[in-house]
Amino acid sequence: MSSTLVTNLAILVLAGFVGFAVISKVPNTLHTPLMSGTNAIHGIVVLAGLIVLGLSGDGVLNKALLVVAIIFGTINVVGGFLVTDRMLGMFKSKPEPKEKPPEDSQSGKS
Repeated sequence: MSSTLVTNLAILVLAGFVGFAVISKVPNTLHTPLMSGTNAIHGIVVLAGLIVLGLSGDGVLNKALLVVAIIFGTINVVGGFLVTDRMLGMFKSKPEPKEKPPEDSQSGKS
């Protein structure tokens, strides 16, 4: 293996450990808002995938991987917005139920 590959793999593994350590320290009350926000930011991946797909020349494998990245990125963006919308819906005030008119005890039944 070349030293560049080993260096890149070491960075990937260390980034995984650091990411796990940071995410595990986030309290449960903040996890959903943070994740919905970061999922929405994932739109950058979709945009970059579309740009690179338009600029890429050859390679069926490259185009297939780009299409998969665009699909997963789009799913992540839509999911982030749905979670955010649902989370914000919890804070909306509920409409007051309409009062029923009082039933007349004199009418009809005896």
